Amino acid sequence: MISKFLSKLKSILFKSPVDPETPLKKEKKAAKSAKIKTKTKTKTANSKKNIETLTTLPGVGAKSAKALYEAGFKTTKAVIAADEKDLLAVSGVGINLVKKLKKLK
Repeated sequence: MISKFLSKLKSILFKSPVDPETPLKKEKKAAKSAKIKTKTKTKTANSKKNIETLTTLPGVGAKSAKALYEAGFKTTKAVIAADEKDLLAVSGVGINLVKKLKKLK
């Protein structure tokens, strides 16, 4: 027990001098990771909003809205303006849905 105490005391007393830049680097890394987390949360929130917006289209449910979003159709205007072949290439989108969307043009 005494040996543990002495080794701990030695490590505290004979610590090498700390580089003055070290705390700054840690702060920069922390700030950088905080920015990344914020961007990720914002992107996730934006994608959820965009998917919800796509569900306002007639015949588009949650699954097909997510499929359309992941296929690159981020807005309702993009879906409406898309070519029929491009829409049919999306999994979960069938001919009946494409017909409903083309009536909106």
